[in-house]
Amino acid sequence: MLADFLHYIFPECCRACGNALFKGEEVLCTFCQYHIPKTNYHKYAGNPVERRFWGKVPIQHASAYLLFNKGQRVQRLLHQLKYNGATEIGTYLGNLFGNELKQSMFFQGIDAVVPVPLHISRLLKRGYNQSEFPAKEIAKCLNCFMDNNLIYRCVKTDTQTKKHRYERWQNVETIFRLNEARKFDYRHVLLVDDVVTTGSTLASCASILVNDAKVKVSIAALAVA
Repeated sequence: MLADFLHYIFPECCRACGNALFKGEEVLCTFCQYHIPKTNYHKYAGNPVERRFWGKVPIQHASAYLLFNKGQRVQRLLHQLKYNGATEIGTYLGNLFGNELKQSMFFQGIDAVVPVPLHISRLLKRGYNQSEFPAKEIAKCLNCFMDNNLIYRCVKTDTQTKKHRYERWQNVETIFRLNEARKFDYRHVLLVDDVVTTGSTLASCASILVNDAKVKVSIAALAVA
């Protein structure tokens, strides 16, 4: 009764539309969960996310859970996750996406899930790496280990949001390094990020894993722009 009373006075709101959540709903209202634009790319080889990496880095498979459109639900969700400390969004969407990936023939045999790292200065300023929250849930669903210490970001780059495609690739060309102190026996790593735009950051990160760690790499992001 107390919980119901508190919910009435201070209702939890849907992170996508702002409407009050009903009892049993979490993070998203039923309407928004039904209407968020899912890609279903994890079911298809050669999907639009995979094609962004063709000729750049040899990946096994790639997918994104949602379509990112400016001013729409997915942008609001990811903005809150990235800048407003709403890490429960990453956990919630990561769980939904992880359960989808678990059913896909293309994402079997993953040994470790690796979130794309932030530079230490940005991590200290923000207080968290937004990619770790979906990565942790995806790892649980795939019954494997989340490794957030396999690679690190050695160069602080400018924000990518206002750069053109070519500038984005120049901006992230050599910004990641393999943690050489780490011993591992992974064969297939799933690289996780919040959103794919040009794919430049993910490609740079994947190339380190392929060339230096000598592992196969697949990619999963919460959304693709």
